[in-house]
Amino acid sequence: MEQIGGSTYGRTFGVFNVVKELIFSVSLFDWFADRRKGQFVGKVSQETDESDGLWGKCSECSQVVYRKDLIANASVCSNCGHHNRIYSEERIGLIADPGTFKIIDRELSPTDPLGFKDRRAYADRLRESQANTGMKDGVVTGICKVESIPLALAVMDFRFMGGSMGSVVGEKITRLIERATSQKLPLLIVCASGGARMQEGMLSLMQMAKISGALERHREAELLYMPLLTHPTTGGVTASFAMLGDLILAEPKALIGFAGRRVIEQTLREKLPENFQTAEYLLEHGFVDTIVPRTQLKKTLGKLLRLHGNNPKGSR
Repeated sequence: MEQIGGSTYGRTFGVFNVVKELIFSVSLFDWFADRRKGQFVGKVSQETDESDGLWGKCSECSQVVYRKDLIANASVCSNCGHHNRIYSEERIGLIADPGTFKIIDRELSPTDPLGFKDRRAYADRLRESQANTGMKDGVVTGICKVESIPLALAVMDFRFMGGSMGSVVGEKITRLIERATSQKLPLLIVCASGGARMQEGMLSLMQMAKISGALERHREAELLYMPLLTHPTTGGVTASFAMLGDLILAEPKALIGFAGRRVIEQTLREKLPENFQTAEYLLEHGFVDTIVPRTQLKKTLGKLLRLHGNNPKGSR
């Protein structure tokens, strides 16, 4: 073996071979599966009870709720104020004036440029998510009105592969921002995402810079941008457009962060506060401007839009 700087190169190359053999002799997915055996997986804090029937139980306070009343109250528990997770259709219905939302780029659909496969092929995961949600990808974009004020609106949907940001999600959001800039419209992006989509590798990470660049041009045009951080908003979405707003809004008790709690604790080697990475914690430390209960969202948006000089046509 060639010696470079004594035997250092030889030792390093030997260690590399040992590590390589270990990696390829044991499946990484099997290793994680073995570690998770026997572990209890609790219910996600903002998941609704999906059992059939007219009645359900709040996952936060265990109050029995009538489903129609829960939906009428924007899926917020009337007893404890717990915000159950809702998806793009319900979210648009709560924000936009009835009949005003006009969807754009509906047919933009993802591909599998890397031919990625883990336990299942990425192409199969896409087809399954599309069949289950009726969506092409994890965001819906369009133009609407809020209290008669025009607004560019993007709503991420956690059902579609955890709301992960791939090339199509990034492209649709970028196109919406560019349209808002050209039409002089304020912009609202409702964030609900696990972060960048690993199945698209670097192509996914590139969306962070692309969207951020479009937002900078929107800012230079002196237009209002507001992200609404919902449960959960994490990873590359938090590290880019979710934190670039003129006003950063959040829903109560939403999980907001970049890395996971356990990763941070192991890195810092200290225990984090119980409310760490919640909307309330971020508000206290200046990362969020205000927390808006879902039942007050539309009214609050209308006030903020008017405050920043956006008024219905024909009014002063």
